[in-house]
Amino acid sequence: MSEPSSKACFDAKAFLKTLTSRPGVYRMIGTDDKVLYVGKAKNLKRRVSSYFTRALNLRIQRMVVQIERIEVTVTHTEAEALILENNLIKSLKPRYNVLLRDDKSYPYIYLSTDQPFPALSFRRGSRKGGGRYFGPYPSAGSTRETLQLLQKLFPVRQCEEGFFRNRSRACLQYQIKRCSAPCVGLISETDYREDVRHAELFLDGKTSTVVDALVARMEAASAALAFEQAALYRDQIKLLNRIQERQYVSGERGDLDIVAVALQAGTACVQVFFIRAGRNLGNKAFFPTIPAGAEAGAVLSAFVAQYYLEKAVPAEIILSHAGEDQTLLEQVLGEQAGRRVRISHRLRGERARWLQMALNNAELALKARLASRIDMQGRLERLQQALGLDESPSRMECFDISHTRGEKTVASCVVFNAEGPLKSDYRRFNIDGITPGDDYAAMRQALERRYTRIKKGEVALPDILFIDGGKGQLSTAHEILVELGIAGLTLVGVAKGPDRKAGMEQLFLFGDSTPIILPADSPALHLVQQIRDEAHRFAITGHRQRRARSRKTSVLEALPGIGPKRRQRLLKQFGGLQELTRAGVEDIARVDGVSLKLARLIYQAFHEES
Repeated sequence: MSEPSSKACFDAKAFLKTLTSRPGVYRMIGTDDKVLYVGKAKNLKRRVSSYFTRALNLRIQRMVVQIERIEVTVTHTEAEALILENNLIKSLKPRYNVLLRDDKSYPYIYLSTDQPFPALSFRRGSRKGGGRYFGPYPSAGSTRETLQLLQKLFPVRQCEEGFFRNRSRACLQYQIKRCSAPCVGLISETDYREDVRHAELFLDGKTSTVVDALVARMEAASAALAFEQAALYRDQIKLLNRIQERQYVSGERGDLDIVAVALQAGTACVQVFFIRAGRNLGNKAFFPTIPAGAEAGAVLSAFVAQYYLEKAVPAEIILSHAGEDQTLLEQVLGEQAGRRVRISHRLRGERARWLQMALNNAELALKARLASRIDMQGRLERLQQALGLDESPSRMECFDISHTRGEKTVASCVVFNAEGPLKSDYRRFNIDGITPGDDYAAMRQALERRYTRIKKGEVALPDILFIDGGKGQLSTAHEILVELGIAGLTLVGVAKGPDRKAGMEQLFLFGDSTPIILPADSPALHLVQQIRDEAHRFAITGHRQRRARSRKTSVLEALPGIGPKRRQRLLKQFGGLQELTRAGVEDIARVDGVSLKLARLIYQAFHEES
């Protein structure tokens, strides 16, 4: 379809004669009332005139010839125009603007300081009410990682209030030394408050103060001959020092964000490193939609406006490229934060090195995106939309149970990340001590073993936990997670649909009675099916191997007088169990270390078994 000419669609000269020179926002509108572009201006007449009175790049020329009318909104100041522009871009999503799709609220760590025994928890969204908030963190995963780290350092409870108030005995958190059990009075309020104070100091970046306090307590415990307690303080100090070496940014003690952009093949990646109280909280990649021919500075300016307006703003933002309207952005963000906000891009020394690292990360993430965005990234984004998640999941786990009439039950755990199956993190669990065929008990045992390790910090916590089953299995999983004090992940049951046909699966989110039924051609459903089928395959393989080992070795293992070395010697001599079962008594007795009496026992065992 050919594009209409600007003369036929829009009389620019007549419009410009009526246009004010005051600050405001303009909206360029094309056919079918579709907004093409939203912009702001200190002087509306001068800014809009520039689209029709000077040479423009090809991208702007293509936009201008589609204009049918222009609407303006006059504001008191340019700062007001910037805020209005940002809101209109988010709501209208114009084709020729840079669009940041990832507009969610970021997670924080919340400390309920208004309670006798405060709790640490994962929070997202509004930060109203009592207590303290620490963050924001770049992702749910980095927030949970910090919460796990805090439990190692300071045994402050992380359970929900309802769970805390209804305990009659200490939970698993106390048993694995991740909580001091204030719920049943195993710690005084004074001692508990001291742990809370240390956790606050750590989150504020005052690790040295915490270390000094722990050193004093260690020395006091040692002087009182409480060597076991002194050793605990010593271990805390060692861990804190290692964390400080790993997390602190050289020469920094304040709050700042490092923002770098990479452009390639019409795609942009913006990488943000979050530094809070001198600590590197991690980084996150964003992939805004950009118009053709967009330049790095323009992309960064649009990103900063859309990302930071109406959010917590650090004291300083470092950019990889000079952005447009830098002074205006500093003014508006400073007014929003109630203090000065500095935006800079020309750096030296250590800061330049960190900025280069952010730029390298942006380039690497962009290359990975271009290589795989058609497949895995697209399916993850569709899954995010289907489940109503705040962010695209970066790590997912799925559990399945396999057995034959209750024999040799095996549970599987498979892990997927943004690149697909993460086979190095796959795990199997041999299930024992349950009623044969009790899948609920098997799932409970597997989840308890897996997520106890996660609570100890040995394994990363996933964003989504898939359970192969319906509401019953889902409830069992939720009970285990509550018992372990694990929150912040999405729990999904994958139930087979009518006639157990592929494409008819029902997804149950815990707490929702109505299942999510996706179309058979949905990329999100295909991803769930792949994860579920991989868990099923891994469980069946493990079960078959366990059953085969049992049937091959149980006969020899049950015989008295045959230990591991003699058993190995027999199998090597005959080239395997199958040939051993065919051997006669005399043949077996020829093996070194096997008497004629023992050979008869072996022979009889095999033939009675058969």
